[in-house]
Amino acid sequence: MTDEDADWRPTAKLEALRVRAETLASIRRFFAERGVLEVETPALSAATVTDLHLHSVACRLEADDRRTRYLQTSPEFAMKRLLAAGSGPIYQICKAFRDGERGRRHNPEFTMLEWYRPGWDHHRLIDEIDELLQAVLGVAAGERLSYADAFLRHAGIDPHAASDGELRSRVAALGVSDVSELDRDDLLNLLLSHSVEHRLGVGRPTFLFDYPASQAALARVRPGHPPVAERFEVFIDGIELANGFHELTDPEEQRRRFAADLAERRRRGLPEVAVDERLLAALASGLPDCAGVALGVDRLVMLKIGTRDIADVIAFPIDRA
Repeated sequence: MTDEDADWRPTAKLEALRVRAETLASIRRFFAERGVLEVETPALSAATVTDLHLHSVACRLEADDRRTRYLQTSPEFAMKRLLAAGSGPIYQICKAFRDGERGRRHNPEFTMLEWYRPGWDHHRLIDEIDELLQAVLGVAAGERLSYADAFLRHAGIDPHAASDGELRSRVAALGVSDVSELDRDDLLNLLLSHSVEHRLGVGRPTFLFDYPASQAALARVRPGHPPVAERFEVFIDGIELANGFHELTDPEEQRRRFAADLAERRRRGLPEVAVDERLLAALASGLPDCAGVALGVDRLVMLKIGTRDIADVIAFPIDRA
């Protein structure tokens, strides 16, 4: 093995690391100019997300009587506690951890930018994200596209009106085997990833909004025909860059959603996790009406330097950590 091939070396070139540092500095300038407070919250917590599609990293500490703690998949819960305590608008740049995520666009440890705007809805937050992307990436102003319109345009099907059978047939036609056990959201997610996502954000960012109510997660649901979740995702060149909500503030509804997630985890044989009672207490105390978003910093730098491999923007990904 030559010195050039030694795996002690960083996978990212020095120039990419400089661009990364400049990107972080420009993000901080952006928020400083707008009076948004930078905060820090724990990476290690007693509770974690119940989301079926996120796998937390659990550990035990001798200093904590070997009780289970979790490396956070995002700082969301702790930041909402700060909002409920009267912090005003806040942002954070931090490490997040998700097990089972590894590939050209994923590293189990990654860098996240998350921020919250009290008194804003998700559409106003989309405007600010658009401004941030123009400032950091130099891209054109983004397009707004509803989830339904994206499916109609790129998959030729109405995601709200189509029957489960129609969705199952469409997914089977993509070559996915054994679709009989997939639920409606699984089917929609497969159609989104196989038929829609790669067509989004071409030439300018796409802000995809008004998701099915069943995919609300921690977002509000707006009544209507059909009801929709007030959440959005941001895509550039087919890459999902950010995920945001007009945040749910009702503690009882949030508790019901956590319980539904845990029941589905049991049904699927997934690990059960502790519900974050401190978050629920903060909601009960009074989380202000707000919108929030989580944005992948590594992917932002990938777009800035024009690479499709996350290892090109991280000094030491998991296989060299």
